[in-house]
Amino acid sequence: MPSASRFLLPAIALLLAPLASVPADAKSGVNVGALNCTVEGGIGLIIGSSKSMQCTFHPAGDKPAQSYSGSISKLGIDIGFTSKSYIRWLVFAPGELGRGALEGGYAGGSAEATAGIGLGANVLIGGLEDSVALQPLSLQGQEGLNVAVGITSMRLDYDN
Repeated sequence: MPSASRFLLPAIALLLAPLASVPADAKSGVNVGALNCTVEGGIGLIIGSSKSMQCTFHPAGDKPAQSYSGSISKLGIDIGFTSKSYIRWLVFAPGELGRGALEGGYAGGSAEATAGIGLGANVLIGGLEDSVALQPLSLQGQEGLNVAVGITSMRLDYDN
């Protein structure tokens, strides 16, 4: 019997194909750091889900890290359950960002597939006057049994 990963990787490739087109704004920014998030596990509610998360922004250079809390919500097909997920984005902006500048709302598309261990991708634009792009096709790792494709919104709040 073939392993689940043999079917999982082609399925992920199909799910991620629509996300390959990235707005020009996202490509024109400068990499200003990395955002690492831990997303709480949960159950997909067929037409959507919402999960809380804790994030740390590591600015490029020797600047101190910044903490954020927030939530990530999906509207679309979301069926199954996952344990904690770990997402890492490269952060692009038109210039240097001050403390708390990632606070705000983000929106875009996402796709993920999990059968035991899975991967996902997110394309999100938002933040300071919609000028911050979180790396197109950021990867996330998670465990569980889940399939999700849809519109994603994320809210980040700066933790002083």
